Amino acid sequence: MNNTPVGAPSKVKVGAAQPSEAGFKRKRGVFQKDLQHMMYGFGDDPNSLPETVALVEDIVVEYVTDMVHKAQDVASKRGKLLTEDFLFLIRKDLTKLNRCTELLSMNEELKQARKAFEVDEEKLATIE
Repeated sequence: MNNTPVGAPSKVKVGAAQPSEAGFKRKRGVFQKDLQHMMYGFGDDPNSLPETVALVEDIVVEYVTDMVHKAQDVASKRGKLLTEDFLFLIRKDLTKLNRCTELLSMNEELKQARKAFEVDEEKLATIE
């Protein structure tokens, strides 16, 4: 006879720590406004159901947490977590990989532009 309570899942993921098991409590609702805007941008109603937004937030947080843990496992040999560890994890998903490399190169361009702008301001300050 099965000893599991009624309504309880019969299979438990091995190695998957639930927030209550790990002693980690996440602050809920941090990303809800951003997710509502993103969901609207992808075709959802402007006023999404709070339950839907909460579900999407849980999925996103779980995905990001899982990716960080996998990246830490990859980086454990080196002892330092780098951007390349995340790129390594998504190397087979070309859409994500291309978008990440595009965003990283754009971020580098913005850093260089800010640095050049700061240098120009310093030159102007010395002239005056």
